[in-house]
Amino acid sequence: MKPVTISYIARTAGVSVPTVSKVINGRSGVAAETRARVEALITQHGYRKSGPPQRTNLMELLVDELEHMWGVEIIRGVQRVVREHRVGLVLTEFGPDRTSIRYWIDDTIARRPDCVVTVAQLSDAEQNRLRARGIPFVVLDPATELPEDVPFVGATNWAGGRSATRHLIGLGHRDIAMISGPGHLYCQARLDGHRSALSSAGLPPGEVRRAALTEEGGHTAARDLLTAPGRPAAIVTGNDLQAVGVYRAARELGLRIPADLSVVGFDDLPIAGMLDPAMTTVRQPLTEMAVAATELALALGRGETVSRIGIELATTLVVRDSTAGPAADQK
Repeated sequence: MKPVTISYIARTAGVSVPTVSKVINGRSGVAAETRARVEALITQHGYRKSGPPQRTNLMELLVDELEHMWGVEIIRGVQRVVREHRVGLVLTEFGPDRTSIRYWIDDTIARRPDCVVTVAQLSDAEQNRLRARGIPFVVLDPATELPEDVPFVGATNWAGGRSATRHLIGLGHRDIAMISGPGHLYCQARLDGHRSALSSAGLPPGEVRRAALTEEGGHTAARDLLTAPGRPAAIVTGNDLQAVGVYRAARELGLRIPADLSVVGFDDLPIAGMLDPAMTTVRQPLTEMAVAATELALALGRGETVSRIGIELATTLVVRDSTAGPAADQK
């Protein structure tokens, strides 16, 4: 079969060769409908520019927001790798509801980075545009199910959720609630691990509240749980920021941690060890995950064959001072 040419793409799309060239090279001056039609043909036929790809010695990191320490841990890992490989780094932050950068994909394609690491969720169309330009991407901590051919680096979230709850069960707790995050893949995995631990111990499922992965989200959910009849003696949260909200709610209600309420977070951000009492949490190796994702993306950008395109790093329970056995009247 003859290789697909730019002329064939142009004829099939009903446009000129220069128009197709503009689309391939990420230049402006092409109507959105025309661009979409040409890109669909490029993806369908697997067209690539002739000649070896020009390396820019540049990679791009895509994130939704950098409001919290979680993002800082990610950037720390990426920077460690790019500094070692002497690669430039472009950081693209979408902002709330992606209002900060509307046409990021055009700018990214115009820059032609060697690879992309994305924490933000990309649409199928955005992924296809990157593929059409031969720009490999790696998803870090995926929030949704991915096709089998999409490279990713994640963590053992199910095992982490299970270990948090098993720790509380081992301390003697029987009434354990969970504040989970929204319907992201990793949030559901942590919740499923929590439920598995309870089921294996022959315990009832316990109360579950879903909330934003923020301090305010944790605070609101914790107030709801702790002011209801038969309040739980322990709470597992979807992340450390929610757990900080639980601390605040407990303090407002006159509850002592861990004497009256045990709390377990998830992530092991630096703040976990700074709280009073220091927080028991599940360590998600965010910096190491970012290192692995960046190494994988750079290897793909160099055209190397990699042994694995899906990597999960282990979570570990870090026991500090926010958990203890239940009070006598809570057993």
